[in-house]
Amino acid sequence: MRKITTILFSLFISISMIAQSKSPYISKVYDYRPAPGQFVNMLPQYESGDTQEDMNRKAEEAISGENKGLISLGAYGGYVIFGFDHPIVNVPDSSDFKIWGNAVLSASGDSRDGGSCEPGIVMVSYDANGNGLPDDEWYELAGSEYHKPETIKNYQLTYFKPDENKEKVPMPGYAYIDDMTYVKWESNRSDSGYVYHNTFHAQPYYPQWITDETLTFEGTKLADNYLDESGNGSYYVQYAYPWGYADNYPNTDDRSNFDIDWAVDAGGNPVHLPAIQFVKVYTGVNQYCGWQGETSTEVMGAVDLHPDASLMAGISNINADNQTIRLLKNPVKDLLVIESPKQQIIGIYNLSGQKIRTKQLSEGINNLNCNDLSKGFYIIVSDNKTIKFMKL
Repeated sequence: MRKITTILFSLFISISMIAQSKSPYISKVYDYRPAPGQFVNMLPQYESGDTQEDMNRKAEEAISGENKGLISLGAYGGYVIFGFDHPIVNVPDSSDFKIWGNAVLSASGDSRDGGSCEPGIVMVSYDANGNGLPDDEWYELAGSEYHKPETIKNYQLTYFKPDENKEKVPMPGYAYIDDMTYVKWESNRSDSGYVYHNTFHAQPYYPQWITDETLTFEGTKLADNYLDESGNGSYYVQYAYPWGYADNYPNTDDRSNFDIDWAVDAGGNPVHLPAIQFVKVYTGVNQYCGWQGETSTEVMGAVDLHPDASLMAGISNINADNQTIRLLKNPVKDLLVIESPKQQIIGIYNLSGQKIRTKQLSEGINNLNCNDLSKGFYIIVSDNKTIKFMKL
């Protein structure tokens, strides 16, 4: 049986046209924090004096709306967090949103799809506390590799800020790698290595607006997806995973779509989210492909695949017992009369999934003034039930 999430409600979903216009595209970037990489400080362009807020804004300018600019997340763990101006509804039996990257397919050594496929892990969050910020619980969308034994959970990797003036150590036999000891990294799996520096990109690879001497990222790590098909380091193919990762298949392919029903909690248990409003994408592999450099997920934007879907709530008991709230009048005009079996906190939401208010109920009958609510439908969310009511 599917685990009930800490959002604490279960909603039925239906599709309806709504009058209010919503953008199907990214509206805001909340945090852009790449790991070191050859395109970092270039995509987007860092300028001396830029702060974290400046780089968030530049990333937003690149990937919001229909801009389809490009931002690089760097090596393993580097991430971006973005959001939409409305909740993306979890429509049953349907892909819910698409993430644009720059993956391409090309000639490969076997029947699998391969080319430049740099898989990024996708996480989602719902604005459960209604404050408009991505500070609620995150859920990973479990792609095709999630349950495989070679996939590492709770992987932690730390990068060390390099001395840009240190003596370079070229890699023997690789003319394009001019420093093989550039950005050191260590993981909690007792391995270590370097992000190499190459001759194609001369700028610093460590994000220059971050003053910390170390950068640490944690999450799920996928197995390496590349093969040196040439055998001599001249032609690397990065093979696509079957489904569930950003920058893994071309944008025109349905396998760059995502289904909210793939969500799992930190313990790997499936959860049901009625909608999501925030998305986090991070580079999911820790690998280096010779002269091609580190594998780094790129993001060009994202789109809600059904922006006209709206949340329509029916009554859904989470616990099949009598310890649930009851709405004693429905529809209501000026007073909500709620019977509660215990003292508890409820939330009142509109049909777009936005929290209108929070109320403390006492055990017994509660009378709540609702004169300030506009006419229409609303959702009451308790710790074990959801109820839809109409305000006249």
